[in-house]
Amino acid sequence: PLEALQFDSATQPREYELDIMGRASTELILVGLIAIVDPPRAEIPEVVRILRGAGVRVFMVTGDFKLTAAAIAAECGIITQSQKNIEDVTSLAFDDDYLESAGIEKSHDHSELRTHSIVLSGADLETLDDSQWNKLCRYDEIVFARTTPEHKLRIVKELQKRELTVGMTGDGVNDAPSLKQADVGIAMGSGSDVALEAADMVLLDSFAAIVEAVRYGRVVYDNLKKTICYLLPAGSFSEFWPVITNVVFGLPQVLSSFLMIIICCFTDCAAATAIAYEKPEADVLMRPPRNAKKDRLVDWKLVLHAYGYIGMIETVCSFAMSYWYAQRQGLTFSSLWFAFNNVTPNGLSTDEVTAILNTASSIYFVNLVVMQWFNLFAVRTRRLSVLNHRFNWYLPPAIIFALLVAILFLYVPEFYSVLGTSTVPVANWFLPMGFGTGVLLLDEGRKWLVRRYPRSLIAKMAW
Repeated sequence: PLEALQFDSATQPREYELDIMGRASTELILVGLIAIVDPPRAEIPEVVRILRGAGVRVFMVTGDFKLTAAAIAAECGIITQSQKNIEDVTSLAFDDDYLESAGIEKSHDHSELRTHSIVLSGADLETLDDSQWNKLCRYDEIVFARTTPEHKLRIVKELQKRELTVGMTGDGVNDAPSLKQADVGIAMGSGSDVALEAADMVLLDSFAAIVEAVRYGRVVYDNLKKTICYLLPAGSFSEFWPVITNVVFGLPQVLSSFLMIIICCFTDCAAATAIAYEKPEADVLMRPPRNAKKDRLVDWKLVLHAYGYIGMIETVCSFAMSYWYAQRQGLTFSSLWFAFNNVTPNGLSTDEVTAILNTASSIYFVNLVVMQWFNLFAVRTRRLSVLNHRFNWYLPPAIIFALLVAILFLYVPEFYSVLGTSTVPVANWFLPMGFGTGVLLLDEGRKWLVRRYPRSLIAKMAW
């Protein structure tokens, strides 16, 4: 039931007020205590647990007293240590030798965190120097109590000064400066207009939406990397080497320029679009966050995987299939070496040589198209087995589209008679499937090694 309290007012002489105040402070009898509780949202403990598992440190900044703030933080899961392990500002006065004895390096690297919790007041913050801020930022669990808007703004700036990416939540007018300063300002939909204007993101329903924002932010980044990793092997690396071997060694350009365009604009295009719809991997919220200043969308690990691993396998297999076909048709590899388009083998006319090279070029094209189907499945996950990932129903239509495009330009007379393509023997459609299966199995083995030995060289080179 809802209980109401009535409030009344009246103007009384000054003498009466002093008399009442005197009576109210003497000869009192304790009747009882009234406590007011403002519990945290029900979803907060679970949100904190998930974010911490994702490598996100959750700090509490409040205007409450230290004891109240520590109790609420413990209820929310922001503080997980026992009372004896909760430190205060005096812990920041110890020198670096003490920190080193506790297993903390003297550098500003925040990967080594203190296992204890610390609770500071706004007054404590005003006494900290840069060295103490460095030590403070190594704590995994921090509660800032009795803070003002100026304190909140300074907290954000000090964290950013130490190359930490800061997300700030708030809903009041006094939170606006720190929301604006943070890398990601997050306001509740029920907050003040000033806070909503200062924030970068507004939560319309509940605090749990932050978890989904982190999840799908990582998914977008992952899917962009997967798309690039899928496109690079056939779309650039395997197209580069036919040109180089033609210019440097005089070999025929075994993949025509037209078929290169078909790969880039058609056969790989639909599959690359399908990757954008990949669901989050099971471990997406179990990884540490990336370093915004060091981790790039395309780094040497991704290039090494796309070019030195997948790209190399696809290129070698495609070259082998093309020249093997030419060899069986009487166009020996030795006759092509340093020929520079002046191929004159015994017993073959110019038209026959052209027909053989057109078919060899089409075989190279088909080999890339088919092997890319298996590469498409391989790049769907970065570390987990593809068997443990939810199926993407956009992939079959993408594969069928690539197949139809290949058939259109290789088997329709109106196209292959004009564009210099040719029909491909049936065997050269199935052999690439074996190669592609090998690529998929090799990549599954690589992912297993990454999971099994996370500190190994292979794991450190994983994209």
